[in-house]
Amino acid sequence: MPRLLILALLLPAAVAAQPDPELHALFDEFMEFRRREEPRFAASLAGTTPTTLGDATEAAVLRRAEEAEGFRDRLLAIPQERLSDEDRVHADIFESALGERIGDARFGGHFLPINADSGFHIGMARLPQSLPLRTTDDYDGYIALLRDIPRSFDEHMALMRRGVELGITVPRVVLEGYEVTIASHVVEDPADSVFFDPFLRFPDRIPEPERARLRAAGAEAVREGPVAAYAAFLDFFENEYRPNARMTIGAADLPDGRSYYAFLIGRFTTLDQTAEQVHRIGLAEVERIRVEMVEAMRASGFTGAWEEFLEFLRTDEQFVADTPQALLDRAMVIVKRMDGQLPAMFRRLPRQPYTVEPVPDAIAPKYTGGRYVGAPLDSTQPGRYWVNTYALESRKLYTLEALSLHEAVPGHHLQIALARELDLPEFRRHYGIGAYSEGWALYAERLGLQAGFYQDPYSNFGRLTYEMWRACRLVVDTGMHALGWTRQQTLDYLASNTALALHEIRTETDRYIAWPGQALGYKMGELKIRELRTLAEETLGEAFDLRDFHDAVLAPGPVTLPVLDALVRRWVEEHPAAAR
Repeated sequence: MPRLLILALLLPAAVAAQPDPELHALFDEFMEFRRREEPRFAASLAGTTPTTLGDATEAAVLRRAEEAEGFRDRLLAIPQERLSDEDRVHADIFESALGERIGDARFGGHFLPINADSGFHIGMARLPQSLPLRTTDDYDGYIALLRDIPRSFDEHMALMRRGVELGITVPRVVLEGYEVTIASHVVEDPADSVFFDPFLRFPDRIPEPERARLRAAGAEAVREGPVAAYAAFLDFFENEYRPNARMTIGAADLPDGRSYYAFLIGRFTTLDQTAEQVHRIGLAEVERIRVEMVEAMRASGFTGAWEEFLEFLRTDEQFVADTPQALLDRAMVIVKRMDGQLPAMFRRLPRQPYTVEPVPDAIAPKYTGGRYVGAPLDSTQPGRYWVNTYALESRKLYTLEALSLHEAVPGHHLQIALARELDLPEFRRHYGIGAYSEGWALYAERLGLQAGFYQDPYSNFGRLTYEMWRACRLVVDTGMHALGWTRQQTLDYLASNTALALHEIRTETDRYIAWPGQALGYKMGELKIRELRTLAEETLGEAFDLRDFHDAVLAPGPVTLPVLDALVRRWVEEHPAAAR
């Protein structure tokens, strides 16, 4: 955990709130380092189109980790007592960001460039939608980028091949069916590739004769670039990687796996907790939420047993949308209704709009039920709330309100879009903290109670099943990765405690197996925010204003949970009502 004394934030600032020149010069140098090493990242900051994908070799990964250690050494040499409170926060987060890079390289995280629902090849497929293709030069740059994809894929496959040698692979059990995320991009006609989409529609400023040239060059580049790269990756995946992937599922089974999982717990929760401690917190939350779920079941009028109610929810047709578009339409209505409630709960609202779209077909079968995909503040794109319409029978309507409030507003879109408007050091504008953002989004689901949602008893049960789902994550993630649980134990535990569709339970279980620790941040973050809200309500009494509390939580942008605790406690103590 970061060594900076966050408790000092609870005391009056010892120095004026002036940026420390040495500290901020270090931040700037780090950003220049990222621009050099990450061409796509650099191009996104400049609003340009990169022509190369950068170096993904093992040597480059280790060199970057060594440079991160150098940045950390220089950070720790800066006397803390001369820093303002704001700079103490920035320094704490900077240390966390560097620690992630160092730890990931130390434990071989770079040998795992894919997991159950994401990967380098999945992110690559979003290139056409993410690049600012406005001029002929932009299109020529894009063509060069397409031709660089095979080299980048070769480097990632080399990492995965080295991972096989070291016993650091994604567990084989979660890779069944994963080939669809690769095979979808192996097409006969380049025009059928998502990478060809920019050549179907050109900006008005590009002359007609140039369009013909670019279209022809683009078709050739798509065929020789991404199509060839995905074909080679598919062959590698099916004939070399998956057959040799490990049969175990726990992070503890990896080389130095127990230390690795301890690192991941700290990384994804930002807390100093052991696997056993997190597991016990999860068990207590499961027990508490189960009582509320039984009450909600009885409120629905159902008189049967718990197991019968779960079976009813999973199988009754009233809980399934008739068509994919009907599911999207319903999600749109939910988030638009919530838009109208936001001014009562927030003083500041983001300027950037958002939209609702289906999860892309190429990744939908192994993808979660929904996700938020942000966009740069100065781009021409909105934020996107993705709703998975694949396997429609598994996308239950009774959980749609909770999902929508989590992913769009007042969850991810509101928090992320607001954070992008803050005046923060540049490195912080491009560094997320999952325990904060996911904790906020889970807290946002509960805000629907105050906004008039969950009036239907089934929808309220859906809200509770989503909260239970996140509590179960604390139990099953630590169970599988530290305490010897099997995959079937996790499937059974989720099936018996939540009303999630069985398809979603399988995809979620595989996600936890392939991405150890990530699922822990949601509940741990939400518990911290709810703890702080209770503190503020009890301390301030009638003077408590929910809008002011939300400002206190959102104003600093993404921070670690210890920093959030310190900042909100200070806000409570300095509130005029606290003295009374």
